[in-house]
Amino acid sequence: MSDHGREMEIVHLLRRATVEFGLRQAEFATRNGMHPTDVRALICLLDAGRNGTDVTAGRLGAELGLNSAGTTSLIDRLERLGHLTRSRDARDRRRVLLRVTPQAVELGWAAFGPAIGSAVELLRGFDDAEVAAVRRFLDGFHTALSRGPGDAVPGKGPAPGPVGTLPRP
Repeated sequence: MSDHGREMEIVHLLRRATVEFGLRQAEFATRNGMHPTDVRALICLLDAGRNGTDVTAGRLGAELGLNSAGTTSLIDRLERLGHLTRSRDARDRRRVLLRVTPQAVELGWAAFGPAIGSAVELLRGFDDAEVAAVRRFLDGFHTALSRGPGDAVPGKGPAPGPVGTLPRP
């Protein structure tokens, strides 16, 4: 391997973990009568809820890279399955806000709770500096994936090689 052997080993471990997580998400979707994009939508909505951010159909579609018709179809499907609700924004009655239902949260915890619990337990064994390093690496890698293939890496010039397009969580 090149002089970046240690670094590439970590990148490959992250890729292996994300592929495995993607497989578990696909199995979850299939088991629960959903499309993989439905699961990504629920993740977007859960993340927004944790951040205190309102989500409209337009914002969800933009996050997932869907057109208006695809977004409407996805929202209708998730609503039919009982996984999300639509409600008028109390501050602006023209806006319709999307939220994950408690039923969907329970379903997700039943499927992913054990893995999340294992990750939390693993992190509890790390000291503050190690947790900060993990956070810095994951935030930086997410930023790198969020860039287009020709976007510059700060202080490094153009991004090296094609990054490809990955769905954004």
